[in-house]
Amino acid sequence: MLLKKYKSNFIKELSSINDEMEAESFFYLILEHFHQLKRIDLAINPDFEISESDMVRWENILAELKTQKPIQYILGETEFYGLKFMVDGNVLIPRPETEELVDLIVSSFKSQTSKLRILDIGTGSGCIPISLKKNLPNAEVFAIDVSENALEIAKKNAKLNGVEVNFILKNILETNDLEQQFDVIVSNPPYVRMLEKEEIKPNVLEFEPHLALFVEDNDALLFYRKIAQLAKKNLTENGSLFFEINQYLGKETVELLENLGFKNILLLKDIYGNDRMISCVIN
Repeated sequence: MLLKKYKSNFIKELSSINDEMEAESFFYLILEHFHQLKRIDLAINPDFEISESDMVRWENILAELKTQKPIQYILGETEFYGLKFMVDGNVLIPRPETEELVDLIVSSFKSQTSKLRILDIGTGSGCIPISLKKNLPNAEVFAIDVSENALEIAKKNAKLNGVEVNFILKNILETNDLEQQFDVIVSNPPYVRMLEKEEIKPNVLEFEPHLALFVEDNDALLFYRKIAQLAKKNLTENGSLFFEINQYLGKETVELLENLGFKNILLLKDIYGNDRMISCVIN
C-alpha cells in the first residue's frame, strides 16, 4: 500500500481519540522510527510503499494507540532537551516543562568554570541529570531514585548519551543525610494530589507510574519539605535548590522554603503561564 494512502486511514482510525494534528504527529514519529524518513521525505516521494510486514507493525502500533497508550512507550523512546531517551512504564515520560527547569539550571551555571556537584532527586528516566551533564560537562552529577527499574532505564540513557552520572538507589523519605555536599540540588518529585486525578488524561493515568506522580491530599508538599530539609544539611554555602512544582501550590511551596530559611526564592512560570519552577539558595 502507498504510505501516503495509509496515512489517511491511520489518522481516520484515531479520529475518535485524538485530534487530526496529534494523530498526524504520531504518524510522523512512527515514520521516522521505523523507516528513518521525515515528513519532507514522504512529500518528495509520494509513491513510497510499505511491505506487508511493515503494515503489520503499523497496525499493531495503531491498535496500541487506540488504547491511549502513550506513543513514547510504544516506540520505547522520546526526545528531551535535544537528546534521545529510552522510556517504558517504569518511568514518567519527560515533559516540556521539565526542559524549562533544566534550561534554568544550565543558563545559571554555564559560565561557571569551577567544579560543580549536582544532585537530582527522583530521577526517573535520568532526563534531568543526563541533560545537565551533557550541557555542563565540568559538573559531577549524582541522581537518586527509589525504583530499581527506573535506575536501570536511567543508566541505559546515560550510556546512550555518552555521559557519566552516579546513580544511587535510595528512598529519599527514609533518608536523614545525603552524606555528601552539593552545589546544586534539583528535584521534580511527585506532586499531583489525588483530588487532581480527574484532570489527568487517561493516557497518563492508566500507563505512567503512579509512584512518580501522586501524593496524598493531606500532605501534598511531603517531598518538598523532606528534600528542602536535606538541602539545608547537604548544600554548600550559597548552594542552590531547584524544584518543579504543582502549579496550584506555588504560594504554599514558597512559604515552606521561607520557613526553612531559604533566600532569594524565585517562583517562575512555564511556557503555559502556570507556576512551575522554584529556585532558591541557602546561606
